[in-house]
Amino acid sequence: MSVNQQAHTGPPYGQPQPGYQGYQQPAYGGQSLPGVPQAQYGAYNGPVPGYQQPVPPQGYFPSLGFPSKGSPVSLNSDTSSLAPNFIGSLRAPPTSGAPPPASGASHPSGHLAYSQFDHGDVQNGIPASAAPVQRPPASQPFLPGSAPTPVSQISTFQQYGPPPASVQQLRNHMAGMTIGGTAASAPPPAGLGYASVPPVSGSFSATGSGLYTPYSASQGPPLTSVSQGLPLAQPPFPGQTISTQHLAAQVPGFTPPPPSTGVGPSSYPPTTGAPRPPAMPGPPLPGQTVAGPPSSQPNHISSPPPPSTMAGLHPGPPMSGLHGPPPPTHPPQPGYQMQQNGSFGQMRGPPPNYGGAYPGAPNYGSPPGPPPPPKRLDPDSIPSPIQVIEDDRNNRGSEPFVTGVRGQVPPLVTTNFLVKDQGNASPRYIRCTSYNIPCTSDMAKQSQVPLAAVIKPLAALPPEETVPYLVDHGESGPVRCNRCKAYMCPFMQFIEGGRRFQCCFCSCVTEVPPHYFQHLDHTGKRVDFYDRPELSLGSYEFLATVDYCKNNKFPSPPAFIFMIDVSYNAVKSGLVRLICEELKSLLDYLPREGNMEESAIRVGFVTYNKVLHFYNVKSSLAQPQMMVVSDVADMFVPLLDGFLVNVNESRTVIASLLDQIPEMFADTRETETVFAPVIQAGLEALKAAECAGKLFIFHTSLPIAEAPGKLKNRDDRKLINTDKEKTLFQPQTSFYNNLAKDCVAQGCCVDLFLFPNQYLDVATLGVVPYQTGGSIYKYAYFQLETDQYRFLNDLRRDVQKEVGFDAVMRVRTSTGIRATDFFGAFYMSNTTDVEMAGLDCDKTITVEFKHDDKLSEDSGALLQCALLYTSCAGQRRLRIHNLSLNCCTQLADLYRNCETDTLINYLAKYAYRGVLSSPVKTVRDALINQCAQILACYRKNCASPSSAGQLILPECMKLLPVYLNCVLKSDVLQPGPEVTTDDRAYVRQLVTSMDVAETNVFFYPRLLPLTKADVDSDSLPAAIRNSEERLSKGDIYLLENGLNIFVWVGVNVQQGLIQNLFGVSSFSQISNALSTLPVLENPFSKKVRAIVDMLQGQRSRYMKLIIVKQEDKLEMLFKHFLVEDKSLSGGASYVDFLCHMHKEIRQLLS
Repeated sequence: MSVNQQAHTGPPYGQPQPGYQGYQQPAYGGQSLPGVPQAQYGAYNGPVPGYQQPVPPQGYFPSLGFPSKGSPVSLNSDTSSLAPNFIGSLRAPPTSGAPPPASGASHPSGHLAYSQFDHGDVQNGIPASAAPVQRPPASQPFLPGSAPTPVSQISTFQQYGPPPASVQQLRNHMAGMTIGGTAASAPPPAGLGYASVPPVSGSFSATGSGLYTPYSASQGPPLTSVSQGLPLAQPPFPGQTISTQHLAAQVPGFTPPPPSTGVGPSSYPPTTGAPRPPAMPGPPLPGQTVAGPPSSQPNHISSPPPPSTMAGLHPGPPMSGLHGPPPPTHPPQPGYQMQQNGSFGQMRGPPPNYGGAYPGAPNYGSPPGPPPPPKRLDPDSIPSPIQVIEDDRNNRGSEPFVTGVRGQVPPLVTTNFLVKDQGNASPRYIRCTSYNIPCTSDMAKQSQVPLAAVIKPLAALPPEETVPYLVDHGESGPVRCNRCKAYMCPFMQFIEGGRRFQCCFCSCVTEVPPHYFQHLDHTGKRVDFYDRPELSLGSYEFLATVDYCKNNKFPSPPAFIFMIDVSYNAVKSGLVRLICEELKSLLDYLPREGNMEESAIRVGFVTYNKVLHFYNVKSSLAQPQMMVVSDVADMFVPLLDGFLVNVNESRTVIASLLDQIPEMFADTRETETVFAPVIQAGLEALKAAECAGKLFIFHTSLPIAEAPGKLKNRDDRKLINTDKEKTLFQPQTSFYNNLAKDCVAQGCCVDLFLFPNQYLDVATLGVVPYQTGGSIYKYAYFQLETDQYRFLNDLRRDVQKEVGFDAVMRVRTSTGIRATDFFGAFYMSNTTDVEMAGLDCDKTITVEFKHDDKLSEDSGALLQCALLYTSCAGQRRLRIHNLSLNCCTQLADLYRNCETDTLINYLAKYAYRGVLSSPVKTVRDALINQCAQILACYRKNCASPSSAGQLILPECMKLLPVYLNCVLKSDVLQPGPEVTTDDRAYVRQLVTSMDVAETNVFFYPRLLPLTKADVDSDSLPAAIRNSEERLSKGDIYLLENGLNIFVWVGVNVQQGLIQNLFGVSSFSQISNALSTLPVLENPFSKKVRAIVDMLQGQRSRYMKLIIVKQEDKLEMLFKHFLVEDKSLSGGASYVDFLCHMHKEIRQLLS
């Protein structure tokens, strides 16, 4: 459809969208759009020089100047004039199962158009007229009787019903309106504490009470539209508008027009710059027309068109030539920037199943006049995580991610993609919060976007990708810079014919060692460039020389020591017998180097209650021998020879021991346990054997027996929401911190398996595992029949996974930035070295960077992560990961290259560390404030001027509010009454070393409608949004968050489905006690079990399966994970939180 204007040939945009790296997750919730042509765009390198910037002509509308992704739908309002400027609803229904999002509207400043008519009075879509429609002049407000004002930037509306009698009437109509709430006089709900946030800098004033402050008449109207920033390729203009108004219903029988043809992408050659993957459709320049698939969720949101009208519609967006001035010749300045606000939207009533607002929702009104019917934001009109994930998967899942280009944003973690290493580390190893970092610290402070990298040095790769090559430089070891000691990498510059190299980190020039010399080709590259991994790849390993080893001698292979609690609880529950049975077979699967016949790891065994029992399992013995150490105050290891043995040599003695242990302690009456002496014993054993290793401790109760590290029960829920709440997360004694320090020095890593029936003080017991790089697993109220499968799966994976010992990691950066802060499971004795007794393939270290000088756009910024560790065969190695980032002088470039999932990973870890030293409320307020500042800075400096009633979000941060709200509502920061102190401490430690994919699903769980699964295909059913209103009583759903899998069964599910899945004939017979789904021979059962197995395979821990029947007591637990809804612990719904964020941003801007 032509909107009356010529196509303009400007350079197309072709930057790939920010995204996240994924595990291989076959179709994490969706299929690709069939038959969608891929549009090809070159790279965008800024506005084309040579165009003057004219005054916007008549007929150009700044807020509508660009076609938005996946065509918008027109918004109808109460204003009287006809707005000839919408584009029809031609977007195919999304494949994600959620209705297409609704498009939004921006409003004249100070005049908010709310529909005061019945649903039937308002129409959606395009008028029947086939004549080309003219755009109104940019500055003309569409209100009866008002004169055009030169600067106000307003949107236009299509009028179908009678207009309000006057502007005054419209204002009166709105005076007492509340959004998402009851009438303003209702008391606010208890417990919803979003208090005012102290401003970070003096330039903002933030005021407000502890609850969402009501909007008063002077403050301006409530949130009326949410606009979102840049589409897929992110040009330097902010993006579409999402109307967050209450929206009225569709008129039956109204049909959107068919898509019309238009000119294809401009043939203007792309400007110079790094090549980009071709299949990234981006938004056109003003006046350019586009063909191609909808590139991302249209966040100018629209509600679904009537289904009948969608028949036969092609999934591509409409062709529309839009009027607008040519691009400016200067970089866009704050103040006037063209905005890609598609200000479209529809008026809709409250969604089905809602009687208007949420009951008990916070209220925003000032003392009202006569209250109109309650209105609330349409959940379909706000950014949907499901849609963003779906779009990224469709746009970026088919092409490999090639790492040869500096500052490329990878696909999302939820997208299944292949990586080709061509000089930068794979996003499986390193992900950044932004791939384009500010050149100056002032700019970084202004944006408040934290600059951080989430590094997973030993990450497991999918089978199709190559593990890092091992480079052996012999006696001389790796080639390094003389000054900063950075390792040879693809960014080093060889000079003087290859005889010297200039360091890319500190610019120092170093002689090339004679054995490493090679000639340069005509481009200045060494001729052996492609033969050497350290010159051509982003990730590789060096074999370390003896200089890199402790005490200048090569290490011995590591040892595993299994330490089993044999107190009354452990024996009675069947745990001791279970562990002993499992170890018999598990010891054959100890980790080994690629081609080794057997593992080099030696094993030892200890049992304990109030005293410790060591076992001699020397291969020459006929029976194992037990030695008891009862002096736990002065721990020593009573035997050296025969304690740590080779599994194959001592197989029969070990088997005999594992048979005898459960019998030996079968009649025990000892209920008390010790804990610290157990770790000390393992540490002493490793010291005596002069090797590193790992302790696997299986422990059941609070260590109250008289011994070092004895603890008392200090659980006190009364401390919640007080200044002393932080003590619940802190260890109750410093004894364990000192013990952890000794463990790290020896390379003794501790993995702790807890089986508590009551308070155990995870905050204290977890100190040593946490600081040694180990893991904690917790099985509360362990029951053999329901929990053994999960525990055994965790144990098997924990014993078998790749792990490095005695590890030290250092992150070097190029001049201008430096690593200043570190988060994760490790110990630091100085400011630069991250020390870990053990580091496995699941652990991440998060590093924050700060400026210490200016950066330059030309040279960018470099990171090099070097990890020195001992492999499971006892080989000392260095693993190197390199990453190059872009630098920018324009804030728009920063906001266009951020990665929200990584940002949330960092913010969660930052907040979870904050609760150790600050009240939880302070931490929550600081999080809200920082995100408000990030979004306010974007609004102020990157978005074009528009009504304060609009919330404008950067395209790649449009999910920041929904994900941040999930972090704020998490058990650590806002516990419900059922969450124990131990649960909170456990989750706090767990999240601190999670990778980006794990935090993504942990904070925003994946919800799949199992009844919609195609039993004949391998793909997953399309995911749906985490809200109760998305659930249907006739369906079965699966929800996973990385720790649990819930299967929710609606009360009206067909009897046949229940029979096929559970093997019982009715809803009432389904058992909540199932810990695995029954194995039944029918397609539905096979499909659901295959889905569960696939999800289990993607996670680092075996998830607990919980069957939830609708209206059952367990449903409250399930609803806790429906994170878009209001939580029982007082957490806001997504809709309410978005309104709150908007209010915070407006306060900062005013």
